[in-house]
Amino acid sequence: MNDIIVKTVARIIVPFIQMYGIFVILNGHISPGGGFAGGALIGVSLILYTLVFGVGAAEKKFSHRLGDLSESGGILIYLLIGSVGIVSGGYFLTNLEAGFLKGETGALLSGGMIPLLMVAIGIKVTSTIITLFHAMIEEDPS
Repeated sequence: MNDIIVKTVARIIVPFIQMYGIFVILNGHISPGGGFAGGALIGVSLILYTLVFGVGAAEKKFSHRLGDLSESGGILIYLLIGSVGIVSGGYFLTNLEAGFLKGETGALLSGGMIPLLMVAIGIKVTSTIITLFHAMIEEDPS
């Protein structure tokens, strides 16, 4: 796309979309949102970047290799956090019994392991959305 206005607006708005996505992920345990919604926001911002600046420029920001690593890493982080409960003698995804702090109600660090799980889900969702989008646009139509 060669439109200077669209490129300028995208350059300005993409970081704000990504910051809001991070905000939604980090506050998902005390407000509506969470890992899926925040990850979708970050993924959509990267799709916008790809549509405006092209696949080559987007590949420099979020490569296929990084997508593969973050997809695997997101689920691995989720499984490792969940396994803390098993190691501590409880169940998978046991929160307080596994030794995670309860904190104060409504505070950012009040959800025990749930904020960590939201980050893992956000990473997984972001990378899945980008991977699917790149697979669709790079598919050979013949």
